[in-house]
Amino acid sequence: KSEGIVVEHLLNYPNPFSTQTNFFFEHNQPGVPLSVDLRVFTVSGKLVKTIQTSLFSNGYRSEPIPWDGRDDFGDRIAKGVYVYRLRVETSDGRYTEKFEKLVIL
Repeated sequence: KSEGIVVEHLLNYPNPFSTQTNFFFEHNQPGVPLSVDLRVFTVSGKLVKTIQTSLFSNGYRSEPIPWDGRDDFGDRIAKGVYVYRLRVETSDGRYTEKFEKLVIL
């Protein structure tokens, strides 16, 4: 029986931030390569940034995923509140999603 992926304590630090933040999360898949898709949206739902990366951690905490507060075109995004969605997937197709908020000053 395959265990579902559990993601907890999703956060970005610092939050609020102005020029740089890092995303962190805890998971129940130590020693498993994870495909990470992190998307930042305006509160009205417009996608402003997509970060895709692969993570591998021996423990239960992710490596920091850095972001400079710029959109997919390299422009600074406006001050305000944003929603981000983390999607974590294993190579065998199991995944989970979690949403959180961040603030840009």
